[in-house]
Amino acid sequence: MSADAFLGLLVYALVTSITPGPNNFMLLASGVNFGIVRTIPHMLGISIGFFVLLLAVGFGLGAVLTAVPALHTALKVAGAAYLLCLAWKIAKSRSLSGKGEAEAKPMRFIDAAAFQWVNPKAWVMAITAMAVYTNVDHPFVSVVLISAAFAIVNLPSVSIWAGFGTALRGFLSDPVRLRWFNIAMGILLAATLWPMLR
Repeated sequence: MSADAFLGLLVYALVTSITPGPNNFMLLASGVNFGIVRTIPHMLGISIGFFVLLLAVGFGLGAVLTAVPALHTALKVAGAAYLLCLAWKIAKSRSLSGKGEAEAKPMRFIDAAAFQWVNPKAWVMAITAMAVYTNVDHPFVSVVLISAAFAIVNLPSVSIWAGFGTALRGFLSDPVRLRWFNIAMGILLAATLWPMLR
């Protein structure tokens, strides 16, 4: 892969990682409700889970989904159902700290990593990256370089969303503001399904 192509790949990875989507809306809400430290496992789960998804797509899973449309449809349905469940949990959350914190917990590392497998935006990002940037003459090296490019930019990108949420904690310490913020985040998270359902 040429230096120009790798630079283009880094830009693609940055733009797709930092723009709004299910992961980033959940991290924003988690930063508000739990702070940056308690959100670190969620951030790491996203980055490592997406890295593994990229490798899997690059080494053949994308071709399997293209060949077996029913499997692709099943993943879309499972992803939509899980995403709506998460949107509901965020929307009804009323905990910033203290009261209710015992029941409310940030997403665990394993849950965030597993979510990448049903996250519509993650699939689009992975399949597009592999389709556009893979060099057919050097497929193994290409897949590793594409995955590495995302690893370089993904964690800092998602951390910005969690950090922004943490910065909003003071403003959202008012229970009414927090309630409306969480409702808005739940609605925005559910709205990320729109492109998939069209």
